[in-house]
Amino acid sequence: MVKEIIQQQVDFFQTQQTKEVSFRKKALKCLQEEIVRREDAICDALYADFKKPKFETLAAETQFVLAEIKHVPNNIESWASPERVSGSWMNWPSSDYIYKEPYGAVLVIAPWNYPFQLAIAPLIGAVAAGNTVVVKPSEITTHTAAIISEIIKAVFDPAHVTVVEGGVEVSQELLAEKWDYIFFTGSPGVGKIVYQSAAKHLTPVTLELGGKNPCIVDDTAAIALAAKRIVWGKFLNAGQTCIASDYILVHENVKDKLIAALKENITKSYGENMEASPDFSRTVSQKHYQGLKDMLVGEEILFGGQSNDEDNFLSPTLVNEPKLDSKLMAGEIFGPILPIISYKTDADIDRHMMNYGKPLATYVFSNNKKFQNKIINTYSFGGGAINDTVIQITNKRLPFGGVGQSGIGAYHGKLSFDIFSHHKAIIKKANWFEAPVRYPPYNVPMNLVKKIKHLF
Repeated sequence: MVKEIIQQQVDFFQTQQTKEVSFRKKALKCLQEEIVRREDAICDALYADFKKPKFETLAAETQFVLAEIKHVPNNIESWASPERVSGSWMNWPSSDYIYKEPYGAVLVIAPWNYPFQLAIAPLIGAVAAGNTVVVKPSEITTHTAAIISEIIKAVFDPAHVTVVEGGVEVSQELLAEKWDYIFFTGSPGVGKIVYQSAAKHLTPVTLELGGKNPCIVDDTAAIALAAKRIVWGKFLNAGQTCIASDYILVHENVKDKLIAALKENITKSYGENMEASPDFSRTVSQKHYQGLKDMLVGEEILFGGQSNDEDNFLSPTLVNEPKLDSKLMAGEIFGPILPIISYKTDADIDRHMMNYGKPLATYVFSNNKKFQNKIINTYSFGGGAINDTVIQITNKRLPFGGVGQSGIGAYHGKLSFDIFSHHKAIIKKANWFEAPVRYPPYNVPMNLVKKIKHLF
């Protein structure tokens, strides 16, 4: 089945239809209309999968995607046009251009944590750039996968865009084939498998992975506001957000004050009976839920820790000073557990930051600009914010992506178009003049050849 789908898309791409800007704009307009029409059904699907609050689905899934669709078609004409660049004296007289061409058949593999947004957002970029696309939604969020499939069938010719549902074996079957581009969002472990599969065919990839994202709070921070913003960003989607704070590094002088403010804001957000809150998601699967509970064994819980095995409910939980070699700190938590670790000196910060590689996000709460800039300039990470969390994803003019083990490549806005486009260099040379110096026999003095760099 997979081979047939790929061949169908290769054949469709070769018709050159997808290279027509009008064709791309029409397809995206139809997708926009279908998402708007089915928005309530999308919210229902996400609630059925893991009780995602409607507000979070609208804000972080459907409206996020609709904003992207609205932005892209209005700009495809200019993005897809050949870009004139300055020439060099070596090639004078000439006109030099960058042509943007689609790769061809693209595979998009989406995760379960934001199952609609992270399937459709890269699809928008791939279609805008003129590719054909196979979307593989997560098998964990079955209701969302089903409605994604319905939407795609209603909008696209299956030879242009189609959905392939299934589990790990289907993903393996897809990755065994040759693609022109692969876009994957998920864990670093699976990302390595995708990268290895792509390497067999020298297929270019974008890998949107995760990391152990630090949130640093120094002794100049506005603690009450910091706590409010940390709680929102961390427990959004029950902590199942790749750019959520994974742990807090707080200066020892303000640790107690921060903990008190975090507790207060968690209760304000989700009430005394957090399980009854309509604004708190559930952990997506029993396997992931049990893994989170295992992380808490032997840890000092400062707040929360309530759970319900029947509903995959784990309350927002604060943990005090876990050891670096504990289960909790071994890798990305990806759930509603927030470790709090005190530091005294910048060397303490460095010890933690360097222990976990390059994270997808880093957050700094401080009113000390020198300290802010030191963190930004000293450590490598995908992106982040000063005195807030998560919000860097909301600006389509900013790149979203990781570095090192947290990912390869970035997208959103124009970058979504660019990553699914090959940038082809073209020089159009005039015929009315020809410099004889470049042709043999080479009779030019060598001291002049050494100065040739000035002509580039």
